[in-house]
Amino acid sequence: MEDYVKQALEIVKAQASVRNMTEEELTSMVRSLTAGIKNVAEGTVPEPAKVPVADDPKKAIREKSVICMECDKSFKVLTKRHLAMHGLTPEEYREKWGYKKGTSLVAKSLARDRRKKMQDMKLWEKRIKK
Repeated sequence: MEDYVKQALEIVKAQASVRNMTEEELTSMVRSLTAGIKNVAEGTVPEPAKVPVADDPKKAIREKSVICMECDKSFKVLTKRHLAMHGLTPEEYREKWGYKKGTSLVAKSLARDRRKKMQDMKLWEKRIKK
């Protein structure tokens, strides 16, 4: 047995010891790790195939992340600074990808946490000076 396969089997064995894996997962993981280890050892690391993460802009705003439709990178917040790297303002980005005008470019859980914190602070109420 080649060294690549032995190394892959050791990694899969360690992974299988900490979580349940199906036979299909095990064989798939051994195959992909063997190929990966072989490529690294031979210095022929292929470029990872760019998989479109979010074909639908509505699915790009997720519970714990927001996927940039321009570069497929994941963030908690799509900032003005990041969008400027694509030559867009937040308004232009929303328009380009079909978001409504007031759509927040923030992960849903972060937006919920911020909303709750602001409600708890009750800044709209006048403070009574003591």
